[in-house]
Amino acid sequence: MVQDKTSLPPVAGREPAPEADASDAAPEDTTPEDTTPEDTAPSSDKGVRVKGEGRWVLAARVVAVVAGGLLLYTAFPPLDWWLCAPVGIGLIVAGLYRARPRRAAWLGYLGAAVFLFPALAWVRTIGDDVWVMLVATESVFYAVMAALAALVFRLRLWPLWFGALWVAMEWARGLVPVGGFPWARVAFSQGESLFTSYAALGGAPLVSFAVTLCGALLAHAVLVRPAAAVRRAVPAALALAVPLLTLALPRPGDEGRSINVGIVQGNVPGRGMHALGDEPAVVLRNHAEETKRLAAAVRAGALARPDIVVLPENSTDIDPYTSAFARQVIDESVKYVGVPTLVGAVVAIGDEHRATRSLVWDPVTGPGAYYDKQHLVPFGEYTPFKEIVLALWERANLVGRQSVAGTKPGDLKLGPVTIGAVNCYEVAYDDTVRGTVRAGGTPLVVQTNNASYALSNLPPQQLAMSKLRAVEHNRAVVTAATTGISAYVTPDGKVSWQTRELVPDMNVVKVPVRTQETIATKVGELPEWALMLMGAVAVGVAARRGRRGDRMGNGS
Repeated sequence: MVQDKTSLPPVAGREPAPEADASDAAPEDTTPEDTTPEDTAPSSDKGVRVKGEGRWVLAARVVAVVAGGLLLYTAFPPLDWWLCAPVGIGLIVAGLYRARPRRAAWLGYLGAAVFLFPALAWVRTIGDDVWVMLVATESVFYAVMAALAALVFRLRLWPLWFGALWVAMEWARGLVPVGGFPWARVAFSQGESLFTSYAALGGAPLVSFAVTLCGALLAHAVLVRPAAAVRRAVPAALALAVPLLTLALPRPGDEGRSINVGIVQGNVPGRGMHALGDEPAVVLRNHAEETKRLAAAVRAGALARPDIVVLPENSTDIDPYTSAFARQVIDESVKYVGVPTLVGAVVAIGDEHRATRSLVWDPVTGPGAYYDKQHLVPFGEYTPFKEIVLALWERANLVGRQSVAGTKPGDLKLGPVTIGAVNCYEVAYDDTVRGTVRAGGTPLVVQTNNASYALSNLPPQQLAMSKLRAVEHNRAVVTAATTGISAYVTPDGKVSWQTRELVPDMNVVKVPVRTQETIATKVGELPEWALMLMGAVAVGVAARRGRRGDRMGNGS
């Protein structure tokens, strides 16, 4: 009697056809492909199935991605344990490695949710429902990336392709939906680390790639057992080399020019969604009085005389264009300090719109040049899908007038320099900051209003972005915040001075004026696009080999 070959058990040591093809692509990897009962399709139309992985393997995967997500969170401010980022990513890779795409997708989603829930905890100020919806949406990007990673793990040099896919995922997150949400990118956990210097070569995308590559190489060193013993140490050595290579990178030098910048933090009366308080003009008076206090300290010799003064976003809660009172209060304080001052205001545009504006105020001529914020905060400064959202959520009415985005970079002539104005949320967007530097802005000035999120993890996260931008563009960064954290970051990414939160404060800092551009400033998006193309090609190659393996299996 001839037994039907579909009923024969698998031959020991023999891989099914698709996996054999993958092994040809990665001969140094002798770890067998694991599969699962629920996501393993028949290997041929004759119905042969491969035995799925056990419960303990699945449990190990879950533990790995959960631990990886938690470790990745600890790399971000306020903890700032930056070394946990590559280790956490390495654990996430371990959880995804050799999983089928469907299983990798939900594992990636789980790891992302574990990471993003605490990383974005500051969103709870708006509401727990918004927090949950944001994390749920953002985690989808990680799930898609994980599913694609399941394909490229079958290729040689897969740590490179995994890092490239991570960059593509962060790019997509910063683009959609409703203008994207680029917070919590891996690069922003590296405000002051061995990886930071990569920002001067390829911006935030290259930093994210370097950290992810390091983590993937650590995972490779543990997961993959090549035949030659000497080769086992290679991935670990490369993982160590990735951050250490930055020590050999040249750093731009001082150009011998500096200015004194006055920074004012006036504080606000309220908290949460009503941070500016119910009584009008309190925020305006707070910042005007703190500006006068700075001027008094200068006159007393306690502080150096500033060349310019910077106030935060929303440093006036009344439109100085329409209110004679607000105009008078600001003008008096600027005249008292005696130097050009950058004021943050929300101003009316027609009868229905507004703009978040960085406004140059001269002690002699009054209000002049301005920059209008380009990247607006959805549901904070404008309401996407307005009719639907306003009908479903009463809180959406707190937005009030809809903001209008600016169209020009923030290069503003302020006293003896042309500053680069960046407004709050925009510091997370590569193109906005780069465009301002290319337009001649130096130093960079970040005006921000974090009052609704005071004492959360948002202010330190935003400061970490400023540190990365300083290195990326070889520019000093001055941050003025209503409630903190106001700070001065040197061009090499070091915080030279900063305030505490929820207190009025002011200071005058000596800031270098740099004009030399970094490679990152010059080449712009090219490194990011190159990495994304590299990842896309790897996915294409892996998918093609997988289909070829399926055809070979069906024909056997």
